[in-house]
Amino acid sequence: MVNYQKELDTLLASLGDRRPSLLLHSCCGPCSSYVITYLNEYFDITVLYFNPSIYPESEYLHRKEVQLDLISKINASASHKVSFIDSDYDHNAFLQVAAGHEWDPECGERCHNCYRQRLSEAGRVAAEGGFDFFCTTLSVSPYKNATVLNEIGSEISALCGVAWLPSDFKKKEGYKRSIELSKVYDLYRQDYCGCEFSMSNRLSE
Repeated sequence: MVNYQKELDTLLASLGDRRPSLLLHSCCGPCSSYVITYLNEYFDITVLYFNPSIYPESEYLHRKEVQLDLISKINASASHKVSFIDSDYDHNAFLQVAAGHEWDPECGERCHNCYRQRLSEAGRVAAEGGFDFFCTTLSVSPYKNATVLNEIGSEISALCGVAWLPSDFKKKEGYKRSIELSKVYDLYRQDYCGCEFSMSNRLSE
C-alpha cells in the first residue's frame, strides 16, 4: 500500500526555498482548517469551493460562508495569504453522476463518482489558472478513501497537465487537528458528508 503522507513529506523536503502555487479543492471549512494551516508553510494556496453534491442549497451556502470565514481568520495573521475561487452550485450535475448509485453504501461507487467530479473540476481550474499543483482536502476525513482519491487525482493530472499533490491528510493526526482548529476558529461542523443520500444514512443511524 502506498504511503501518500511519506510521498508528500518527500516532495515538501524537495521544495527548498520555492513556494509553488497550489489549487486546493475544499469540501468544507473544518476539513480545510488543518490542511490550509499545514500547507501554507510551503505553497501559495488558492482554495477552490466546488461541491455540487451538497444538499440542500441552504447547507451549501452555509458551508461556503464558513469556508470564507475561516480563510478570513487565517489571513488575519498569516504571512502568506490564502486566495479563494468560488464555483456555481449545480446539484443536478451531481445527481447525474450519482444516478444508479443513489443508495450505495458510504464510500461506495457513488462517492467515488463524486470524488472524480470534484477533482476533474479542480484539475480543469488548475490548468486554466497555471497552477503548479492541485489536490483536495477530502482525505483528511477518516471516512474518505485516500487511495481512491490519489488514484483519481493522478489520472486527472495526466489529463490536465498539472501535478497532483499526493496526500493523506488524516495522517499525523490531521483529522484530530481539524477538530481542534474548528474549535479555535469557532467553525460549524456538519454531521453528514453533504448529499441527500449521506443525510438519509446519517438520520437512519
